[in-house]
Amino acid sequence: MLNEKTKTDMQNDLDGTICLPKSEYPRVVIIGGGFAGLALVEKLKKKPVQVVLIDKNNFHQFQPLFYQVATSGLEPDSIVFPFRKQIGKNKNAFFRFAEVKKIDTKNNIVLTNKGTMSYDFLVLATGTVTNFFGMEHVEQHSFGMKSIRDSLNIRHMMLQNLEQATISCDEKEREALTSFVIVGGGPAGVEMAGALAEFCKYIVPKDYPEFSSSLMRIYLLEAQGKLLSAMSDNASVKTLAYLKNLHVNVLLNELLVSYDGMVVKTKSGKEILSRNLIWTAGVSGNFPEGFDKQYVTNGNRLRVNEYLQVGDYKNIFAAGDVAMLITEKTPKGHPQVAQVAIQMGEYLAQKIMASMLNKPMKPFQYCDKGSLATVGKRRAVADLGKLKMSGYTAWLLWSIVHLMSISGFKNKLMVGINWLISYFSYEKSNRLIIRNFKRKI
Repeated sequence: MLNEKTKTDMQNDLDGTICLPKSEYPRVVIIGGGFAGLALVEKLKKKPVQVVLIDKNNFHQFQPLFYQVATSGLEPDSIVFPFRKQIGKNKNAFFRFAEVKKIDTKNNIVLTNKGTMSYDFLVLATGTVTNFFGMEHVEQHSFGMKSIRDSLNIRHMMLQNLEQATISCDEKEREALTSFVIVGGGPAGVEMAGALAEFCKYIVPKDYPEFSSSLMRIYLLEAQGKLLSAMSDNASVKTLAYLKNLHVNVLLNELLVSYDGMVVKTKSGKEILSRNLIWTAGVSGNFPEGFDKQYVTNGNRLRVNEYLQVGDYKNIFAAGDVAMLITEKTPKGHPQVAQVAIQMGEYLAQKIMASMLNKPMKPFQYCDKGSLATVGKRRAVADLGKLKMSGYTAWLLWSIVHLMSISGFKNKLMVGINWLISYFSYEKSNRLIIRNFKRKI
């Protein structure tokens, strides 16, 4: 005999409604299982609401370590975690594997590729996608780094090109195959450049004795005059010194204007031969259709009020990278980092419960706990309020913070062991080409 819950889940309404257990409580639908979405799910645990998390993937991705997967520092399964395992103990929370296409705001309905779902409260925590600023040729020939799949594509591309370089007798072709260009001098670009530099210094001589590691060149292009523009001048100066020490060619005030898959051209006239371009220079808000243009602001983000409500909707909220809260203190919105997303998710749990009880809430206030960035092993920078740190101490702090933030004990253990082995040996994960990567043209 099937129990009542199983019967409910197996039923499929004629109108295409996504099946959910019946509940007497208000339904909170959360779109997106990033830092903001999971923080909200956790805070609503045991509350008198039915929580439904919708995501087009069935796993959470720990984005700060994508670059380590891309450079064979970690295996992908060590920084992803299944949603069902993550929220399985929350009896009032359910996961549905679907891609949201549109929001019917008048009727409080979410339309997905698997069916529809009604909501009492809706939270958009859909994050961002790579923004190439309309440069179609750059987008066609380069790689973003916004998902675990992107990281694996970069890894396979890098290994395939290095293998091809050992075969090629054409000097220009070999130069292009072994030259890596990273566009964007923010944390993602800086960390990627540092990891590639260490791969070049410690792995290439062992794996590819056919050519000198000096053949592999790494370029970091930044349109502004400093790296890590959101951090202190001290962090920027230290980072530049670390990268130069690792023989990364840092090109400041250099704007990329075109890339055809072979030649990188900059505004100043520089040309770099490269088959490997990694784009970390910009992101754009990602959310389903259904919202008027008046609610969309810079960077294609949803403008929210001090209670994180979207526009005039009292029961629709946005959190994380897709939300733009503009105040006198934050005229450009909050930084698109994990801490902001987590705090927004935790705040919305309180806001939703207060709305149900018709209680007033204080506006959202972000508590900045500091910024961290690493540049290879034993090198990092940290801005902790007035305290500015760099070097080994900052790197140790970065390692602890990131290790503790990863979902699941097993994942923490896997990453910790990998880092420990790498610390003493500079060895990385197995450099396996599991599948041949082919770019879609």
